[in-house]
Amino acid sequence: MQEPDQGGALTDGARSPELGLIALDPEVRGSVDVLVIDDEHSLRESCASLLRTEGFSVTTCGRGDDALRLVRTRPFDIVLLDLYMTGADGLEIMRATTEAHPETLVIVMTGNPSVESSVNALRAGAWDYLPKPFSATHFQILIGRAAHAVAISRESRRSETARLEPTQSLSDRVTIYGQSAALRRVIELADKVARTDASVFITGESGTGKEVIAHYIHMHSRRQSRELVPLNCAAIPEALLESEMFGHVEGAFTGAVRDKEGLLEVANGGTLFLDELNELPLPTQAKLLRVLQDGAVRRVGSTKTNAIVNVRFIAATNRDPAKAIQEGSLRRDLHYRLRVVPIHIPPLRERTDDIPILAKRFLQELWVHHRERGSAVPILTTEAIETLVRAPWPGNVRELRNVMEHLVVLAEPGMEVSPHDIIFIDDGVAPSGSATTSIDRSLLDLDYHSARESVLASFEVNYLTHVIQAANGNISDAARLADVDRTTLYRLMDKHGIGRDSAPHTPASH
Repeated sequence: MQEPDQGGALTDGARSPELGLIALDPEVRGSVDVLVIDDEHSLRESCASLLRTEGFSVTTCGRGDDALRLVRTRPFDIVLLDLYMTGADGLEIMRATTEAHPETLVIVMTGNPSVESSVNALRAGAWDYLPKPFSATHFQILIGRAAHAVAISRESRRSETARLEPTQSLSDRVTIYGQSAALRRVIELADKVARTDASVFITGESGTGKEVIAHYIHMHSRRQSRELVPLNCAAIPEALLESEMFGHVEGAFTGAVRDKEGLLEVANGGTLFLDELNELPLPTQAKLLRVLQDGAVRRVGSTKTNAIVNVRFIAATNRDPAKAIQEGSLRRDLHYRLRVVPIHIPPLRERTDDIPILAKRFLQELWVHHRERGSAVPILTTEAIETLVRAPWPGNVRELRNVMEHLVVLAEPGMEVSPHDIIFIDDGVAPSGSATTSIDRSLLDLDYHSARESVLASFEVNYLTHVIQAANGNISDAARLADVDRTTLYRLMDKHGIGRDSAPHTPASH
């Protein structure tokens, strides 16, 4: 294409085939309505000309005041906006656009790029940020991603209308339990950011529910009909992490017998949740930054761009990002790019109003999962709830759920749960003065099922020993005390090597 005249910001870029516009049906492109707002005539017309060549419907505007009136009265799919305009300010025009038409994607341009201005623009509701001068190729890629997002949003709304029953709402599919003011603030912020494509950076201690909030944002977004793809950066060996994220081509390394798409391509059109972002190796962080900038994905072992993706990013960490940047484990530019909207989830000990609600909910759900259908759910007494509220919960919501699951495994149907029935992991977390039992920390070396069998075996041995002693070795009386038949009692005694004198042999280890 022609160079713009002096003062323009659009330069001629190499139009390599792998970096062209995302493949969209010509009819779809023709239905995408783009507004270009810039007081530089040459740049405005260069952008409009390229867009029209690609088949988009284009409107141009050269004055901020005129643009302000236009966006308030007419909806556009994409608005390309200079940040510094004569007349109305670019941020003012952007806010008016998103207030009048929340579905519109706003792309901000500026000849004075800075981290601060880009962050402010993205926080104010911009879909993306385009620093001047930019090449035709860069412009094509960004507009292609935006048009792809518009198409996905339309498809999502059609699918949602066809799929949802009249009585069903999106909020029914991801429910967050709690009533504390701190949690309400988190949900209110999540609701606001969910309506945009802005990147979200979630912080909070381990077990506070960062992935739950990520799912909540995704399921309340216009991408909810597409996948939310979770990636725990700490759970995958460094040697495999890049391949897992970006994919690889055949022959890239030993064992790469065929091309494989990475999670970025799997998440195209949806959301990628990067958990424990601080554990992402620095070279991979640099490669991810390019995807954030232009959507280009290059698989491991490839010499070209293999895909252009449109992904919404939600990142999370239980560490202090500022400290990670200072230590050099997190790139500052990546942090700024992902931290458009920060959400901090307070620890459970700072929102104790939520503990009774969560405990009762976990008790109900886990009882249905583990026990016979129709059996009475145990009841938490006031004293038991007070014990739970007083606990410091270093493991937060995840730890509370584990404590309630252990309770469910050992409880009797319909029993009233007292503080004595609540078992904390023995790491000094039990509240001072509470009458609670402790789990042997060696159980943490076992998987869940093995640990459960070990706890059940210990309980059965202790219970049978005491009930037989109480019956003075009379098995019929012991069976009546235990409310089981004699055959069941004999089977349990044989299982654990317990004689009638209630002197058990050493039970098998689990």
